[in-house]
Amino acid sequence: MIRIGILGAIGAGKSYVANNFGYPVFNADIEVNKLYNRNKKIFYKLSKELPKYITSYPIDKNEVTQAILSNNSNLKKILKIVHAEIRKKMNLFLNKNINKKIVILDIPLLLENKINNKKDILVFVDSSKKDIQKRIKKRPNFNKKLLKKFNKIQFSSKYKKRKAKFIIKNKFTKKSVNVSIKNILNQIL
Repeated sequence: MIRIGILGAIGAGKSYVANNFGYPVFNADIEVNKLYNRNKKIFYKLSKELPKYITSYPIDKNEVTQAILSNNSNLKKILKIVHAEIRKKMNLFLNKNINKKIVILDIPLLLENKINNKKDILVFVDSSKKDIQKRIKKRPNFNKKLLKKFNKIQFSSKYKKRKAKFIIKNKFTKKSVNVSIKNILNQIL
């Protein structure tokens, strides 16, 4: 099984690119949403760790946002609890897809949390800052302060680009992305 890890800045279009490969995708953002909405164990752990903020089940994203914005250590506490569960979910995904030729890992903190393997093929999604900012501002839960906090815990795009074996220039058109994906697949298969 070939594991392809998708890297890039927040809003660069990592999920869009991941979904266009045509292989099973593990999307950590979707899994986090599921945890917040369906996993009482995560709720209990977070409410125990942050009782002042996490008070309702399903977990309200606004409560998570307030916890993160109010105290720098809260983000670390949340990540520690949530990422342990995300690793389990990823391992289940990998076991389920063990016979697939390729799987795609769409995990925002792939390198930062050392989730990748040395054998993983890393693909950096490169987008212009202007396009990224335009897209991020359209998100329903856009919060400039929260974005800054998440950007602080991520490695720089320069670093991620250096670590990547391939770079896809995302112009947010299906044609440009698919041509790049086809070239990558031709080289690794």
